[in-house]
Amino acid sequence: MSFTVVTLSQRPELAEQVDRLAREAWPTFMLHADTPYWDSLFDTFAGFQTLFCDPADTLIALGHTIPFVWDGTPEDLPDEIDRLMERATEAYRDRHTPTALSALAALVSPEHQRRGLSSEVLCAMRSLAARHGMHSLVAPVRPSLKKLYPLIPIERYARWTRDDGSPFDPWLRVHWRLGAEYLKVAPEATVITGTMAEWEEWTSMSFPEGGAYVVPGALQPVSIDRERNTGSYEDPNVWMRHLVTPAR
Repeated sequence: MSFTVVTLSQRPELAEQVDRLAREAWPTFMLHADTPYWDSLFDTFAGFQTLFCDPADTLIALGHTIPFVWDGTPEDLPDEIDRLMERATEAYRDRHTPTALSALAALVSPEHQRRGLSSEVLCAMRSLAARHGMHSLVAPVRPSLKKLYPLIPIERYARWTRDDGSPFDPWLRVHWRLGAEYLKVAPEATVITGTMAEWEEWTSMSFPEGGAYVVPGALQPVSIDRERNTGSYEDPNVWMRHLVTPAR
């Protein structure tokens, strides 16, 4: 497969294609997370957004990352993606030198999946961290098959393995095969709230009574409160670490 790799700072005109790829890759409700710092990826941190383009200049994959200050311990990793991005923004504002790069998303267009591009995206992220002299690439991984097991707690699912000892989940396994190690789970990495009407629109479902609902694409149940006219969902992730050898 032929492709070129650039950053968003090098090709800012590709921003619209970034939005298109996100809409193709994510469940609709995931596009409505309250992420006040997300826009910073398109300006402040544009140099850390890796884009894969085919010969026709169509975006086929991308890697969202953000640099932050991390002491190398699992305890210092935030439980929420918003807090991670807030820390990165504060470090940039205060001119602190980031020590690690965190992945935020690795997206591949549907027609190019299962061709090894996800591994290429991770390798590009790791190379980006090395070029900037960082000691680690960390990733709050959203397990790809967890949506088939929404009633299993993420703490247990993250530890499932195959007979050969590799992670059960395919996306966790991609990271593992590239040398990443498990650090901890983040059960509420992304929180999404909305009205009943919004959740019905996002999911094409009806919610006749309050309670926990299994929703297509959700990794654990969505909680519906009809009396308060709200629905809430916590998207769980698994923190993994790739060691990086800084470039000289």
